[in-house]
Amino acid sequence: MSYQALYRVWRPRSFTDVVGQSHITRTLQNAIEQEKFSHAYLFSGPRGTGKTSAAKIFAKTINCEKAPVREPCNECASCRGIQDGSISDIIEMDAASHTSVEDIREIRDKVKYASSVVPYKVYIIDEVHMISVNAFNALLKTLEEPPKHVVFILATTEPHKIPLTIISRCQRFDFKPITSQAIVERMRAIMEQEEITVSPEALETVALAAEGGMRDALSILDQAISYSGDQVTLQDVLAVTGGVSQQVLTDIVQEMFEHNVQGALKLLDDIIQNGKDPGRFVFDLIYFLRDLLLYQSAPSLEGILERAMIDERFKELSRLVTVDWIQHAIMELNQCQQEIKWSNSPKVFIEIAILSLSANESNQAADEKPVNPVVNDESLQKLANKVDMLEKELEKWKGQAPAANSAPPRESRRTKPRASKNSYKTPYEKIRNVLREAEKSSLKQVQSQWGSFLSSLKTANAPAHATIQDSKPAAASDKALVVAFKYEIHCSLFLDNQETVEAVLAKSIGKELTIIPIPENNWQELRNEYVNKQETTTNQQEETSDPLIEEARKLVGDDLLEIHD
Repeated sequence: MSYQALYRVWRPRSFTDVVGQSHITRTLQNAIEQEKFSHAYLFSGPRGTGKTSAAKIFAKTINCEKAPVREPCNECASCRGIQDGSISDIIEMDAASHTSVEDIREIRDKVKYASSVVPYKVYIIDEVHMISVNAFNALLKTLEEPPKHVVFILATTEPHKIPLTIISRCQRFDFKPITSQAIVERMRAIMEQEEITVSPEALETVALAAEGGMRDALSILDQAISYSGDQVTLQDVLAVTGGVSQQVLTDIVQEMFEHNVQGALKLLDDIIQNGKDPGRFVFDLIYFLRDLLLYQSAPSLEGILERAMIDERFKELSRLVTVDWIQHAIMELNQCQQEIKWSNSPKVFIEIAILSLSANESNQAADEKPVNPVVNDESLQKLANKVDMLEKELEKWKGQAPAANSAPPRESRRTKPRASKNSYKTPYEKIRNVLREAEKSSLKQVQSQWGSFLSSLKTANAPAHATIQDSKPAAASDKALVVAFKYEIHCSLFLDNQETVEAVLAKSIGKELTIIPIPENNWQELRNEYVNKQETTTNQQEETSDPLIEEARKLVGDDLLEIHD
């Protein structure tokens, strides 16, 4: 196969080709030029940002025949051999498939041998966080004090999974997501070399879809070229990525803001019928609204926008839509995004969100004023009659004022605050009844099966599992189970799934139990109250059963009696 993907053909061969990481490439160049580079490096950052490419360029530069230099010449035998992988002293290892201690021991055994072709032997270990804990421990000493001719470069997308003992032995460089502008410039230069025409809007859309990764951007662009041919348009990129054009996003936001439910739902139906991903549409719409909000707040900061391109329609929309409506829309769509993850009918939830946003009363523009009602002579006459009647009533009440003042004050008519829809009323009496009948054996039986019960529930009903996963069994009797929930809101949400949860629990432990939820804080208070009450009852029973105390109580009475151990 002679064809190679764009990201492989245009993989950086020098530090200047590494896009958007000047803070790293400049540091490495200075260290190499001054011959003060370290024995171990850790390159961390998102996928496709140049970690392994920079590692290979580093290996070429320190082994270049013209060293010390700031850039590899890419012409000498060493540079060419490292580039095509024919020099065995540069070892690239994928840690995802070499996770065991034996793989690391092999490195430790071979590292002491001098390099055969180039001055420095370089070990590039990609996705190093996949190595097991024992393998990391086997690597520690070698990584801390390798031979002078060895350099380790560890690359990872998840640095938090690497032990601190490893990180402390390396110089760490954090690769950041590449800006859309830098990705566009790099792709434009590549397309000029490839002699392929790509519209500016298509390049912008590819850069946005890549989410900061140069490799992802080139992969998407390669796919769009295969789809379209030698001329790539915006529609070609949208067809490949499953995204929605900014024009459609602008239209649907305007329709929702102007209460045009029919128009908004028709646009959504067209989007789904054209095969667009519903989840991707909601994701794009949230970021489009985010950009709209930021543009309204700071129009001069166009560089911080992630999904929107500034055109006349975008500017017009920013003048039309209110800030309050945008904030409400983002919250509503975010909730929709969470719900469609667990649904087989995502379109339904999106339609509900559109209906809610289209019916929102805050859609009215800030300068919109209510229309004054028509006032005629008949209306004025009715109004005058009502005023006369009210004046007579007022005089009547003034005459009764002293009597009213002597009466006790009436309760305030201020409406009590309504309870939140997420509030939960704890059934204390039911729980006390369970505590009276509670048995340790019943609780231990539930606790021993709790892990397998949660796994079964997650498989059977993921939303129900989400409500009970942050909880633990607190007390149990033959008929009921008290479960302490970390958050009060989960108690309310659990009630919607109670039958499902109890059915799965019955299968796990072999008997049916009624689950009674209680917030964790309330459980601690109730438990302490119950324990104290039990201790008091026990002490009173002990005192009553002692004949000596009974005889003393008969002689002096309870008021003068003091009991000491």
